[in-house]
Amino acid sequence: MLRHFGKGESAVTANASARQVDVTVTVRFGDTDPYGVVYFASYFRYCHHGIEEFLRSRGLPPHQVFRNREEGFGLPIVSASCDFLKPVRYGEQLRLAVSLAQVKDKALTFDFRFHRREGGELVARGEATMVAIGADWRARSLPPRVVEAVTEGG
Repeated sequence: MLRHFGKGESAVTANASARQVDVTVTVRFGDTDPYGVVYFASYFRYCHHGIEEFLRSRGLPPHQVFRNREEGFGLPIVSASCDFLKPVRYGEQLRLAVSLAQVKDKALTFDFRFHRREGGELVARGEATMVAIGADWRARSLPPRVVEAVTEGG
């Protein structure tokens, strides 16, 4: 098991055999709506952070795969969804489990599961798909090194 500490208070753990990265999320005041409940857009920021940590855990610095001018590719998110099952409030800590749900020739789909740190209750779940594009903004095959890195150990 690899243990990595990211920016701020995010603790990240990766288990290559499980193809999952766990990220600790602390709910900040700015993440909540006027009722003190996590605002829906905040979950998508958490998911993006989870993708970054997943890529880092596989030896892929995000700035080299989200947009790589030298190799002529990028990985924009083209689809994202999230189901909000239970309210989460300011100050709570969540465990975000990030895993790779699907690898296709041109796309990666990530799965997200949000659990309360205390008690482990599932509070939200979602997914996001990234498609490889070339400099012409057209879909292209994922670079082999990216596919190899994200599927390693799986």
